[in-house]
Amino acid sequence: MSHVITHYDGGQHCTARDATKGKSVEMDCPYTGKGEELSPGKLLEAALAGCMMISMGPMAAREGIDLTEATISVDVVGTPPPKIDYSAIHVEVNMPAGLTAEQRIKMERAADACPIKHSFKSDIELSVGFHYPD
Repeated sequence: MSHVITHYDGGQHCTARDATKGKSVEMDCPYTGKGEELSPGKLLEAALAGCMMISMGPMAAREGIDLTEATISVDVVGTPPPKIDYSAIHVEVNMPAGLTAEQRIKMERAADACPIKHSFKSDIELSVGFHYPD
């Protein structure tokens, strides 16, 4: 089991470290920090995209699909201050060429299995679009 510990470093900057693996990621606030690191919001976007991609990995391997050219972009829509919150999350999945109709369905179902995708509040509009070059 992973255990992540986050330490506030000062100046709107913090470091999260996986206690078992020794890996870390630095974050700061894009508004009041230096903006040199990814913000927690950007890490949430990356976590969603990464989870969807990793969820597709085993199915891609079984189907002989090379996902190395696949990309996922996430765009969040926030509510205005004073209560900053997410109101919508739009996900665009760009898949590699050459997938059959059956493979496309399998890959889309695999991406939908991502637990992070299903963890957002029900009032957040979540849209996912899959794009195939052929």
